[in-house]
Amino acid sequence: MSIAWALFIPSCFALNMAPGPNNLLSVNNAARFGFAAACIGTLGRLIAFAGMIALAGSGLALVLLTSAWLFTAIKLVGAMYLIWTAIRLWTANTSTDAPSPDEVIKADLWKLMRQDFLIAAGNPKAILLFTAFLPQFVVVGEPLGQQFTQLGAAFLIMECFAIAIYAFAGARLGRLLAGERAKRLFNRGCAALLGSAGVGLLLSRRPA
Repeated sequence: MSIAWALFIPSCFALNMAPGPNNLLSVNNAARFGFAAACIGTLGRLIAFAGMIALAGSGLALVLLTSAWLFTAIKLVGAMYLIWTAIRLWTANTSTDAPSPDEVIKADLWKLMRQDFLIAAGNPKAILLFTAFLPQFVVVGEPLGQQFTQLGAAFLIMECFAIAIYAFAGARLGRLLAGERAKRLFNRGCAALLGSAGVGLLLSRRPA
């Protein structure tokens, strides 16, 4: 293993495990719908990240660094979607006569994937992260496209491990939330955090 990879793997996994909006959504989805549904839902995030990595590798992501209006537009859409998701979660039905988990899972898998995709794609700082982070581990003199592909694939694989960890924790937590009041408090706690993330994104500025 090269020095670059020896540094990349722990640094990358630390980023994967950061408790951001997508990971928080995975915990909540796992608690509400189960481990499998939460993991399937994160396919939307992986697709968004794969697209961002491709843009970073092609150099198109640099447009975000030079286009204030594009950065602001994506930021506004992403922030409003986070806040809207938080409101939906705050008002989610937690009554005992709600549909069974199996029925909800079958009906909402596409919705869960769409949610995860939009939250990931609506954060312009995510693509800037790939633009700033991945090139640090590129070896000068070797094919750039091949290196970005390998680094990007490794990032996505480790993201899958992080997803599994968060979803497992959420599923275990979901078993403890047997009562309607406990479920409502948990949902509203997650909603508050997602809403705070939306407000934080709304107030963020484009990096200089």
